[in-house]
Amino acid sequence: MNTIVTKYHQFQGSVCQYLKHLDGIPPLLFRILLFFPLYEAGSRKFANFSSTSDWFASLGMPMPDVMTFLAASAEMIGGIFILIGFATRWAAIPLMITMLVAAFAVHWDNGWYAIAQSSDPEVSNRLDMARSILKEYGNYNWLTAKGSYAILQNGIEFAATYFIMLASLFFTGGGRYFSVDYWLGKAFPKGE
Repeated sequence: MNTIVTKYHQFQGSVCQYLKHLDGIPPLLFRILLFFPLYEAGSRKFANFSSTSDWFASLGMPMPDVMTFLAASAEMIGGIFILIGFATRWAAIPLMITMLVAAFAVHWDNGWYAIAQSSDPEVSNRLDMARSILKEYGNYNWLTAKGSYAILQNGIEFAATYFIMLASLFFTGGGRYFSVDYWLGKAFPKGE
């Protein structure tokens, strides 16, 4: 039995030694995945600055112009920094705050799901009614050519998911090999 356990530990150790060189891939995938919604949200806020500021004011946020600028800047600039892995931990902080504000100020009252679940009888009835109306009065095939009809619930699902991914990047950094942070750390080691 001891021989089997010893062999297992040796095998596990050699696999871990090999896999440690690939540990930069998960942070890279998180960074790529986060960039698109963050950058798009920030650019949309800047493009519609006045209406976004008015919306923030309607939510009771203080200094809505300042909040709009901070949120849009965090999402656009932070999104770029996250993508390239530059100042990853620092960029994650304002983005995590932005996700918390979004979750609690905008999405909280809508529950968890971003898209309403069709297994809910009320949602299912509404989907059936919408399909019926679209089939009778609209070009249903064209309207659904890029995807099926859904009801937006606008819950905290995406904000929470992005927060968790950003928290992971805050603790791990940009990752090995595929981030500017990694190469800056190699070029300028700590203590020198």
